[in-house]
Amino acid sequence: MAECDLLVIGSGAAGLCAAATGAVLGLDVVVAERAPVLGGTTAWSGGWMWLPRNELAVAAGIAEPREAPRDYLAAVLGNRFDPARIDAFIDTAPAMVSFLTQHGFLFEAGNRICDIYGDQPGAGTGGRSLIAAAYDASVLGEKLGLLRLTKRETSFQGMPIQAGPDLGAFLNATRKPAAFAHVARRLIRHGWEMARYGRATTLLNGVALIARLFELADRHGARWMVSSPAVELIESGGRVTGAILQTPHGREVVHARRGVVLATGGISASAALRAQYFPHAENHETLAVPEADGAGLALARPLGAAFADDLAANGAWCPVSHVTWSDGARGIFPHIIERGKPGVIAVRADGRRFVNEANGYHDYVRALLAATPDGETARSWMICDHAFIRRWGLGIVRPAPLPMGYWIKSGYLHCAPTIEALAAKLGIAPQLAQTVTKYNKGAREGRDDQFGRGWSPYNRYQGDPERQPNPNVAAIEQGPFYAIEVIPGSFGSFAGLRTDADARVLREDGSPIAGLFAAGADMASIMGGHYPAGGINLGPAMVFGHRAAQAAAG
Repeated sequence: MAECDLLVIGSGAAGLCAAATGAVLGLDVVVAERAPVLGGTTAWSGGWMWLPRNELAVAAGIAEPREAPRDYLAAVLGNRFDPARIDAFIDTAPAMVSFLTQHGFLFEAGNRICDIYGDQPGAGTGGRSLIAAAYDASVLGEKLGLLRLTKRETSFQGMPIQAGPDLGAFLNATRKPAAFAHVARRLIRHGWEMARYGRATTLLNGVALIARLFELADRHGARWMVSSPAVELIESGGRVTGAILQTPHGREVVHARRGVVLATGGISASAALRAQYFPHAENHETLAVPEADGAGLALARPLGAAFADDLAANGAWCPVSHVTWSDGARGIFPHIIERGKPGVIAVRADGRRFVNEANGYHDYVRALLAATPDGETARSWMICDHAFIRRWGLGIVRPAPLPMGYWIKSGYLHCAPTIEALAAKLGIAPQLAQTVTKYNKGAREGRDDQFGRGWSPYNRYQGDPERQPNPNVAAIEQGPFYAIEVIPGSFGSFAGLRTDADARVLREDGSPIAGLFAAGADMASIMGGHYPAGGINLGPAMVFGHRAAQAAAG
C-alpha cells in the first residue's frame, strides 16, 4: 500500500501539468501510467496550446482584454458556450503560463498563428498560441527511457520537425541557402543523437511539452509508476480517496489524501466507444495512443459520474490517411499542413469538391461527413499535380529531392498521366475533370470561385506567402497527376466526463464527486464540440490540469 497527497492517472499534458503543479505546491504526487512510457497522445501531437493573453504575447506587444477571446468563443460556440468553465479557462491561462515559467518551464510563442474563424467577433490574428521550447532530453540520463517516442508518421527518421520556421526550412531546403544550412545542422545533430542514444534527444512539439513537464514534476519529487493501470477507484465516506493499480508486481492500493485526477486520454482509441459516439465509425481512424480507450470513463461511471456525449461533435476531427511502411508497420498520417497550400483540392467519389480545403482540419471532416449520403462510406481524395507534390509533398510523401517511388508502389500515392485517367483508376466519377477545369479557371487569376480559399487570415497563414494575389490558390495542370485517399480521423475525443470550473467530476444531478477530478480528453471539452483554433485540446488540458491540482492543494 502506498500513500500520497495527489494521485494522477495518466501522463499526457493534462496529467503532467497537474503533477507538476501539485509537486511545486508541495503535494506528494504519484503519477500512474498504464503504458510503459509517459506522454500519452500529447507526445504524438504538434504540441501547440491555445492560451490567450499569455505573458509572451504581452511581451511582444500583443495585449488584449479578456473580453476579446471570450467574445470569440461565445460567437463560435453559440449555445454550447459554458460561461463558468470558459471564464475559468481565460482567467487561468495566463496565470498557468506564468506559474510554470517561474519554475523553469520554457515556452515559445506562435504570435503569427491566427484563429480559424476570422469573421467572428474577437477572432485573434496572433498572440494566443504557445509551444514548449525545444528540450535537450539527454540531461535526463536514465530517465530518458520514460518518455514516449514521437509519432513515426510526423517525424523524419525519428526526428521531430516543428510547424513554423523549422518546417519552413525543410520545405525550402533546396531553394534557400539559409534553409539548407538549418536542415543540414538538424540532420547532423540527429545522426549523432541516434548513434549515441538510439533516439532523438533534441525534442520538439508535443514530446518537448511532455519532457519539460516531466522534468519539472520530477525535480519537485513526483513519483512515477509506469505499466500500472488503475483498475478501480476507492471511495470512502462519499469521497474518492485513491485507486487500486495493477502494477508489474501485482495489485497495489494507493491512498490519495487530497484526491485523484483522471487524465487517461479519453475514448477515441476504443472501437466500441467510437461506434457508439462517432459518426461513420467503421471508417474512422484515431491519432490517439492505444491507451486512450475510455479507461477514465470506466473508472468514474460506477461512482455516478455524468458523461457528456451531446456536443456539436464528440471528437476532435482531423483528415487522415493510412500508411504502410516498408517494414510492414501500419500508421495514420494527419493531413494538417498541405491542405492550405496552393494547387491541391479535395473531392469525394462523385468527383466534386465539398469544402474549402484551407479551413480548419476539423471543418474538413465535418464537411466530409455532412456531404456523405447515408449508406455511403465517408472518404475523399486529395488531388494535385507534379509541380505541387515536388514543392510541398502530399501526405506522408515528402517534397523534392526525397523520392516518392515507394509510396506509388505501396498503393498509398496514386498517379496517372491525365485527370481523366486518375479518376478512372480510383473509381472517382468522370465529373472530376470538370471540377478541376472549373477550379483552374479561377485559380489562374488567384480566385477560388466555389469556396473562396484565401478568405481568412487563417487560410492565408496556411498558404504560400510568396504566391500572390492568393497564397492558397494555384492551378492543377502540370501532369502527371496524383491522389491520396483521405478518411475521417480524430486527434481525440470531445465527449467526456462532466466537470465544473475546478475540473471536479460531476454527477448527473450536477453535484461534484468529492476528491475526483478530470482533465484533458477525460473531461468533456469546454469548446462544446467546436474547434475555434489550433491548440484548443492542449491549452485547456494544461489549464484544467493546473486548476485540478490547485483545487486539491486547497
